[in-house]
This record gives sequence, structure tokens and C-alpha cells, in this order.
Amino acid sequence: MATREFGREERVGSELQRELALLLRDEVRDPRLGQVTIQEVRVVRDLSHARVFFTLMDRDQARKTEQALNRAAGFLRKRLGERVVMRTIPQLHFEYDHSLEHGMRLSSLIEQAVSDIGDEADRDAPDATQED
Repeated sequence: MATREFGREERVGSELQRELALLLRDEVRDPRLGQVTIQEVRVVRDLSHARVFFTLMDRDQARKTEQALNRAAGFLRKRLGERVVMRTIPQLHFEYDHSLEHGMRLSSLIEQAVSDIGDEADRDAPDATQED
């Protein structure tokens, strides 16, 4: 079975991710958007729309930041058109990426379960210092 190379959507998504990160860093003056990290850009097959997943240091600001990014989408799309060689630039739809929070929560649950199993094993193990 042949390995599948990155498809067109993945290549375009990677390029858009890279350029959006640079635009947010260098050209957007909204202070709410200064701490945004673009995690992933998923482009639909016909390249007409792109879901842009982002994270923040302060997740309490996620909703406001998402709104600000979606308001700035037209400006960002126009600037992308000046930087990326494509026939048309996809419509941008920004979404807060909850996957990191879910991952940290799962990791914490796993650590707690392993700790609980270790504690239980310690209680059930015979005391090596006792002699018959």
C-alpha cells in the first residue's frame, strides 16, 4: 500500500496557517489578538472555506477573541490574497481550539488513575519488613 502524500487541502492549510500567524504577529494592531496561536487551518476540498483553530494563554478570553478574529477575517483574507499565490482565498472561520484543554484533562485523569492504582497496590502488598 502506497503512502499518501499531503493533499492539496493540507498544503494550502499549512501555508495559510503560516501566513496567518505572521499577519497576526506583524500587522494586526488589536491587542486582544496579540496572544493568539494558530493551531491548525482545515480547508474544504474546493478551497472555498477554511476553519482556523486557535488557542490563547488566557482561555477566559476565548469567546471575545473568537469574535474579534471573525470580525477581522475580511482584513486577514485580503492580506492573505496579497501574500499567497492562489486563485481565490478561502473564507476564514475562526474557532477556539479546545483540544489542548481536553488533552490536559485526559492526561490529568490518567495520572490520577495511575496514582490510585499505585496507592491500591501499596495497600495490598504484603509488608516486606514483617516476618512470619
